[in-house]
Amino acid sequence: MSPTDAGPPLASINPATGELLQSFEPFDADEVEARLAIAARAASEWATSSFVERARLLITVAELLEGELPDIAHVVTTEMGKPFAQAKGEVAKCASAFRWFAEHGESFLTDEEVPVDASLGLVTYQPLGPVLAIMPWNFPLWQVVRFAAPAVMAGNVGLLKHAPNVCRTALLIEDLFRRAGALPGIFQTLLIGTDQVPGIIADARVKAVTLTGSVGAGRAVAAQAGAAIKKVVLELGGSDPFIVLPSADIDRAVPVGVQARMQNTGQSCIAAKRFIVHDEVADAFIDAFVAGVAALSVGDPFDPATEVGPLVTSAARDNIEALVEDARSHGASILCGGERIVGPGGSDKAGYYYLPTVIADITSEMRVATEEVFGPVALLFRVSSADEALSVANGTDFGLGSSVWTGDPDEQQQFVQGLEAGQVFVNGMVASMPELPFGGIKTSGIGRELSVHGIREFCNIKSVWVA
Repeated sequence: MSPTDAGPPLASINPATGELLQSFEPFDADEVEARLAIAARAASEWATSSFVERARLLITVAELLEGELPDIAHVVTTEMGKPFAQAKGEVAKCASAFRWFAEHGESFLTDEEVPVDASLGLVTYQPLGPVLAIMPWNFPLWQVVRFAAPAVMAGNVGLLKHAPNVCRTALLIEDLFRRAGALPGIFQTLLIGTDQVPGIIADARVKAVTLTGSVGAGRAVAAQAGAAIKKVVLELGGSDPFIVLPSADIDRAVPVGVQARMQNTGQSCIAAKRFIVHDEVADAFIDAFVAGVAALSVGDPFDPATEVGPLVTSAARDNIEALVEDARSHGASILCGGERIVGPGGSDKAGYYYLPTVIADITSEMRVATEEVFGPVALLFRVSSADEALSVANGTDFGLGSSVWTGDPDEQQQFVQGLEAGQVFVNGMVASMPELPFGGIKTSGIGRELSVHGIREFCNIKSVWVA
């Protein structure tokens, strides 16, 4: 990599207006090298820090997030378009996660004595070093914190390659660590293009890689990390089922289903995407669900009344439109929505808006049957039994999250055991939280984030045996 290999500028564009906010020149080879060197030095020092020092850093970052919450949320909304109230919720959630790992990290990583036929047997947890995180734009703070809070608490240092459209947020996170008093190199943002990533993964100073993104990106990064024999954690796409059985509380399931599909303008890996409804309650659920989706307020993300904002880019909006039109051309029923709308600026170029949409009568030749629909589009399926519901739910290459609604304990157990997913939520929407491991199976990824399992992903789990 030479200094001229920096690549084209990175751009932050306001999705609500189409306005260019700022361009950033990618780091050249000299700047990348300098940051890798700083990370390696910091990793050596930070690995010997105490749990008290690490917790103090995380709590200070949390305090900054809480003290500057509206301003930080404003950056998020302006850069990727989520409604301001949701952005404020994301900032608060990040602060809570930093505090949680500060409080619990030491107990997760304390040496564990194991009975062995010797004087002493131990399992000890040691940091690996610099971890490269390749993160997406849809939850531009939370996705980063899911990796950063546990990794830094474990004694690692972070290198963030964020999505190219959220550079402001990426630099903001680096600045939070700096202002919290972090040792230089504990957390750095790399403003780089995708073409610069393989060289960084191959660099001997980088010890592990984590990625949240598409299946294609996951395959590429896994291959690069595998070639370098490095630990990798992947959180990829999802086509999460939301299953409604006859004993479900429909009055609760409907509003939760609307939220589970449409929050963050439907741009979430763990959004409920396929609604699988038993015939006995299908009419009641579908009527209320479609009415709830159609009633959502779409518009300026800074308007307090807005529930659904713009899609993140014009390409994202165009892809959603293409998926819906493909389904329509193959005979799908569009129960509400199904079209782009004019943004607040009065032009379809002024913001990337698409009406919340519900599609029924889905068949296998439609793209929506197999592709992840990353936007405000819900897919409806009717089934005649719990067994058929389980079969439809598992009939996908994805296996991230799942939600099942039933008051029957036997059915609950059937779906908890039978759903092919990393997470099963019963009578609730899928969510990520520090207390529970987060991740998927099949093409939804490998490894886990959050909880005791996530903090140990980037540790050398060392066995100690003393004669």
